Amino acid sequence: MLTTERLNPMQDGIAKALDVLRAGGLCAFPTETVYGLGADARNTDAVARIFAAKGRPQFNPLIVHVANLEIAERYGVFNGAAKQIAQAFWPGPLTLVVPLREDSGLSPLVTSGLDSVGIRIPGSDLSHELLAAFNGPVAGPSANPSGKVSPTSADHVLAGLSGEIEAVLDGGPCEIGLESTIIGCVDAPTLLRPGGLPREAVEACLGAPLAEPAANGEITAPGQLSSHYAPNAPVRLNADKKREGEIYVGFGPCDGADLSLSASGDLHEAATNLFEILHQANAMEAEKIAFAPIPEHGLGQAINDRLRRAAAPRVKY
Repeated sequence: MLTTERLNPMQDGIAKALDVLRAGGLCAFPTETVYGLGADARNTDAVARIFAAKGRPQFNPLIVHVANLEIAERYGVFNGAAKQIAQAFWPGPLTLVVPLREDSGLSPLVTSGLDSVGIRIPGSDLSHELLAAFNGPVAGPSANPSGKVSPTSADHVLAGLSGEIEAVLDGGPCEIGLESTIIGCVDAPTLLRPGGLPREAVEACLGAPLAEPAANGEITAPGQLSSHYAPNAPVRLNADKKREGEIYVGFGPCDGADLSLSASGDLHEAATNLFEILHQANAMEAEKIAFAPIPEHGLGQAINDRLRRAAAPRVKY
């Protein structure tokens, strides 16, 4: 078993993180959304270790993180819509799935054998500094055991992956706390996963609605598994009150809530708090968790997406 080192966010910590990545190791790093589990996306042995550390099924592709659009275009082909969206929202909580460039040099494990690749430019200063110094593609799924609650702090990473990875670069709590929105741009722009960038903002940029993904159930991007983001206890949704044995998570003014996503009913605050609340419920050894209704607009769509997957029947892969 490895000894997982917690690295500080100063120059010496970043230098150690770079050493780990360049040597084919695994280093978790903070973004504005959640902590990613980083490995050199060109190194198949390193990428294979991501799947092993997380217990992640290899049919579930990974997101490639880069420092700028110029680097992104080394690995993916950006059509007009993809470039328009990228220029409007990068850096930020947005992943674009685009055709894979034939000479990309990415490990085939990154794309799960697909002819497309998910790429994003994260918006946090620390992740940008790390990626700019690395000057290459870093595969970075959420730094947690597969199917479990995503990490929004270095402590969350260590709780799930200590002993499995070389290091975690501690940048404090994540600003957004909800994974990136994923837009498919292989054909017509398609919402593959709601996330930290509201779909309404992308649709306003394009001047047209986003298409919905095909109903055939094929996995074309991360975050599409029916059971995902799961806490230890069963989850009940759209609960108007607490039942016996439950921890009740409120939203807005709410009588009898044990925890609250946002007492003021603010969707941005709720998105930031979602995974932390699920980690708190785990720490409280909840038998059951009930969530108050969340509006289905703006960031509420992404919150409800995560909650529906957390509440789905648990699936073993």
